[in-house]
This record gives sequence, structure tokens and C-alpha cells, in this order.
Amino acid sequence: MRNELPLTVIGNLVDDPELRFTSAGVPVARFTVASTPRVFDRDANAWRDGEPTFMDCSAWRQLAENLAGSVSKGARVVVAGRLRTDRWESPEGEKRSRMVLDVDDVGASMTFATVTITRTARAVPPRETAPDDPWATASPVRPAAPVDGGEDPSAEPPF
Repeated sequence: MRNELPLTVIGNLVDDPELRFTSAGVPVARFTVASTPRVFDRDANAWRDGEPTFMDCSAWRQLAENLAGSVSKGARVVVAGRLRTDRWESPEGEKRSRMVLDVDDVGASMTFATVTITRTARAVPPRETAPDDPWATASPVRPAAPVDGGEDPSAEPPF
């Protein structure tokens, strides 16, 4: 969408992702990523950890379930999503807000680790084809080209 703020955060999970389900049964995982920069301390002539930034994140649906079943506290991840602001009012009437990253994708950081990828089985609903779709009834067998031109019918086209 236009006016969305894309963001990629690399850091470590502060805690295990919390998987919950909405009243409609949609899975959502909430988690926090801590991103800590390395800064050079000129006085000590050495590198040290800078101030960490904590990013609250929300992942939905299959991503939420895969995330909760794959990573745990301390895992280094690469999180990509869209930044948004949550606004609410406290029971005392104070207006509150916080930044949240609506996650589009999560990957394991391979800078300091190796990973093994295991594909999950997806339940794919049967696709309905439109009655006027000429490709819906196409044969999976490739028709032979006419031989009368003297060309090899099994030859691939030049492109």
C-alpha cells in the first residue's frame, strides 16, 4: 500500500513468541526483537554494545504458527514488515501509543548460525475455474507440429 513504512529489523528474540488465536480462530504470534548496535568507544579503543532498540512485532496466520514452532528466546532473526502505531486509552483515561511491526516475513540470521529449512504442508483449497476459461481444459500433452514443412516436430523453438 502507499503510505506504509516498510522496515527490516535484525536482532534477537527477547522471549519465546506468544501464539494466541482470535475469536475467529486466526493465529497471531506476538514477540519482541532486541536490536543492539555495536559502537566503537574511542576512549577505550574497543568495540562495545550500544543501546538496544526493542521492537514489538505481530505475525498472523500460517507465519505465526511457523514462527512459534521454529524459534525461541535468544534466536537471531531478520524480521521484515510494516511499521504502524497502536493507540489506546488506559483505564485511568490516559492516551497511550506504541510502535508495532506488522510482520510480513521472518528468517533466521545466518551470520552466526546455520539453519535447516523444512517445508510445511499447505492445505490448498481446490481451485474453481471459470466456465469460459479456454486454458482450464487444455491437454497436458504437447501437440506435435505439422511435419509437412520438413522441420523436426520435436525441436524446441529458437527462443
